[in-house]
Amino acid sequence: MRISKRGEYALRSLINLGIAREVGRPLVQISELAKKENIPIKFLEAILLDLNKAGYLGSKRGKGGGYFLKKPTDKIMIGDVVRLIDGPLAPIRCASVTAYKKCSCPDEEHCGLRLLMVDVRNAIANILDRYSLADIVGVTVRKIRRDKVPLPFLEIK
Repeated sequence: MRISKRGEYALRSLINLGIAREVGRPLVQISELAKKENIPIKFLEAILLDLNKAGYLGSKRGKGGGYFLKKPTDKIMIGDVVRLIDGPLAPIRCASVTAYKKCSCPDEEHCGLRLLMVDVRNAIANILDRYSLADIVGVTVRKIRRDKVPLPFLEIK
């Protein structure tokens, strides 16, 4: 399993929106997110639209508009976002829970490769499904403060 650039940018954007909310900036312009993370704006627009359609984000148009988290950060699970953007977590289809497809193996039930890949899928899912956006934002903000680095999004752009 590998997270795509699309998945990486989605997660980084959600973390940034969570940090912005944490410092009292519930609304962030897409241009600010794109610049901060060095993401092409058109690519980011498509990603944020997917997150919006899935109910994670909301947007406000016009002057002073931007994107905001629609759900509480403790209700946004990292595994759910990865599945939304990048699809199933299993490295092979016959090990997938959400997108199972029979493989060409003559004895799937006793296939060592499938058994290994089910373990890989379960390990990945157990980690990604354990963490919420609140967890990731919290550890990020604590590390920034510990290192005495200025918190992003404190000033309105």
